[in-house]
Amino acid sequence: MDERDTEAVLTEEARAPYDPMPHGPAEVGVGPWQGPWPTGEQYDAQLLAEGDRRNVVDRYRYWSMAAIVADLDTRRHDFHVAIENWQHDFNIGTIVRSANAFLAAEVHIVGNRRWNRRGAMVTDRYQHVRHHATAADLAAYLHEHPGGPVSLLGIDNLPGSQHLETMTVPRRVCFLFGQEGPGLSEGAREVVDGTFSIAQFGSTRSINASAAAAIAMHSWVREYADLSGEDAWRG
Repeated sequence: MDERDTEAVLTEEARAPYDPMPHGPAEVGVGPWQGPWPTGEQYDAQLLAEGDRRNVVDRYRYWSMAAIVADLDTRRHDFHVAIENWQHDFNIGTIVRSANAFLAAEVHIVGNRRWNRRGAMVTDRYQHVRHHATAADLAAYLHEHPGGPVSLLGIDNLPGSQHLETMTVPRRVCFLFGQEGPGLSEGAREVVDGTFSIAQFGSTRSINASAAAAIAMHSWVREYADLSGEDAWRG
């Protein structure tokens, strides 16, 4: 295990075990299973015996993490999310959390391997997270993706950027977000297939990167996601 992997483990141990709901019961989740245990490889014996206090939807109560990931893999969406990580931005964890909520195909970290996981609230455990040393490496991976090429679109209010509100988002797309403040790096601007911006009407020049990411992902959901079945969880 190299130094970067050791740092990742330490960060993993330091983060919050679950995400408490603001207006729900004081204790998250469910207690030990009452009555005869259910059968099926998806169930985790320890969770059945001790209770499941994780912040997961009801369909995954008492399931093992591996079983949940396997089920998610059967219905992941066609969009990816990528975040540049040059300054250990605290927004990265929040973006990963939103990527899990909207069921992104993969999450990509560009730059430094170590990133602040606390904001992810352990949702990164249910995502496929890949690391790329540079934006060029990310672009090469996406354009040669096994399932077919994936367009790489950056978000930045640059001259010539398309308007998210009126553009047609590609079905197979990766949304790339830069660091809070400077936005997309020069290297990222050189390799993206295009950029888009989000309309703003107030006095500030930009919005929070994690908020912008959620807006972009939800624009894909509105365009392509199947909202008719039980897979769309609304609380």
